[in-house]
Amino acid sequence: MKRLCTIEDFNTLRTELSPPDAGQIPTIVIPASTCSQASGANDLIRIAKRELLGRGLVGRIGLRITGCHGFCQMEPNVLIEPEGVFYPKVTMDNMARIVESVSRGVVLEDLLYCDPGTGKPIAKAMDIPFFAWQVRTILGQNEKVDPTRIGTYIAEGGYKALSDVLAGREADEVIGEIKESGLRGRGGAGFPTGLKWEMFASQPNNRGKFLVCNADEGDPGAYMDRAVLEGNPHSIIEGMLIGAFATGASKGFVYVRNEYPLAIKNFGTALRQARKLGLLGERILGTGFSFDIDIVRGAGAFVCGEETALIRSIEGKMGEPRQRPPFPIEKGIEGKPTAINNVETWANIPVILRKGAGQFRAVGVEGNTGTKIFSLVGKIRNTGLVEVPMGMTIADIVDKIGGGPEDGVPIKAVQTGGPSGGCIPANQFSLPVSFDSLAAAGSIMGSGGMIVMDANTCMVDVAKYFMSFMKDESCGKCFVCRKGTQRMHEILDDISKGQSSLEQLSLLEELAVIARDTSLCGLGQTAPNTVLGTLRYFRDEYIAHIEQRKCPAHVCRQLNTYRIDPDICVLRGHGCGACRRACPEEAISGELKHPHRIDASLCCKCGLCLHACRFNAIIVE
Repeated sequence: MKRLCTIEDFNTLRTELSPPDAGQIPTIVIPASTCSQASGANDLIRIAKRELLGRGLVGRIGLRITGCHGFCQMEPNVLIEPEGVFYPKVTMDNMARIVESVSRGVVLEDLLYCDPGTGKPIAKAMDIPFFAWQVRTILGQNEKVDPTRIGTYIAEGGYKALSDVLAGREADEVIGEIKESGLRGRGGAGFPTGLKWEMFASQPNNRGKFLVCNADEGDPGAYMDRAVLEGNPHSIIEGMLIGAFATGASKGFVYVRNEYPLAIKNFGTALRQARKLGLLGERILGTGFSFDIDIVRGAGAFVCGEETALIRSIEGKMGEPRQRPPFPIEKGIEGKPTAINNVETWANIPVILRKGAGQFRAVGVEGNTGTKIFSLVGKIRNTGLVEVPMGMTIADIVDKIGGGPEDGVPIKAVQTGGPSGGCIPANQFSLPVSFDSLAAAGSIMGSGGMIVMDANTCMVDVAKYFMSFMKDESCGKCFVCRKGTQRMHEILDDISKGQSSLEQLSLLEELAVIARDTSLCGLGQTAPNTVLGTLRYFRDEYIAHIEQRKCPAHVCRQLNTYRIDPDICVLRGHGCGACRRACPEEAISGELKHPHRIDASLCCKCGLCLHACRFNAIIVE
């Protein structure tokens, strides 16, 4: 494709790339995101290419390599368009069969997804409950676009919003559209995007203004931003271009952690293609508008998700937060006005401009419009990325999309917002997911992590895990965060070992409140959320650890007592001795075909006997 010198050139190219019969050719779609490649997608791609060439099907059957489709648990998977047939967990042997079946126009029923409740096969992706209950505004584009080919993005309507803006819309009109849409920042704080742009646009531009895409996704279990960066990088570029036009920014940065090599690779490819085509750089599409974007790789510090620490990292300094005000929109990178939005926020901008603010507002609820992507993980049947309308209840997400508990063990709670979030108990799952409702429940939206925990989860152990993470990730600049997180972790560790008291529990709660109220930045201010949330809803588990020296979920090993049921040991296990051989302390005695016993005075409570016994003869108390 040659460089586009005018808006008319772009419209001509778009028409050429979107012929009337587009989408009618059978197409094999294979996701090749990080999770897909880890599951073997590259082998499927190689076999698909070999079969298409060998059978002379090139031109008759299309092959599209895309980013993540969301159902990560079913990777590697294959989608057949335009019918929407979905094949989960495809093996190398079955890939050749799929190519052959597409050539004959038949569906391989033995490879289809089976409904776990009825056992019946489901052919189409959108009939599978995991997909059916979603509203896939952003993730749905991943299925249509090859992230390494700009033409596929343009064919699906990409850069049309930008060309329409450059063709005659005013900057304040664009900002007004974003404000009317009700879009709130998807990075966690939920600040109204249009209002931020309006304040940023009012800043003087004598020395330059910067836009930043915050892709420093550090929450454990969260990978929404990575999936969008890998699967549809041009949506972020287009969003930032529109933002620059509306606010008068002259330069953009995408700050992404170095642990995302595929995201960096695909985004770098997208930048080069956009520049070559004339959609990025000087005098875009022959207009007087110029804007360019650079990638900045972060070292993976969690604190750099905080905007002032992120700015220092972009400047090549240690990622430490600074006092606010002044806020970044007044004084950011190199002391110049800087506006920061996260990946999902930028990806929503072209959608709003293409469809209109009214259509965007029609999804979600008042004050929380549009959709939100969550990484649904943990003790649940269906894990992956889900995109739902704001205001959907936690129960609907967990039960209808997630499929409920994976092993029939009752679900106890959901952790939202990662280490900075809180735990919401199952009796509050009727809560609608919104910025305000989650905050009222003692949690936050965060960037979109949603970890499901069942009855086998110890909430003290959960708080201890996340506090350990926050302790290690604290930059150390702020004393109350540096020492507060350390001391809270020490108390939680003592509680998990049965070495604490009710006085220490009171101290833990007091420390959490002080850290929340006096820390310098968002890391310290939200670090106690998991502690405060678990104390609010699961205080009885803390009391059991302290007063009874028992872990109700049997997770805290040092509070567990192990014994062997002699009847099960002999009747079912025939006194096999597997537990005795696994014990590192020789605390188990007994002869073959006779009951075995554990000497509690020698037991180190490692739990190896529990895993070694195949007959459930080990009883944990």
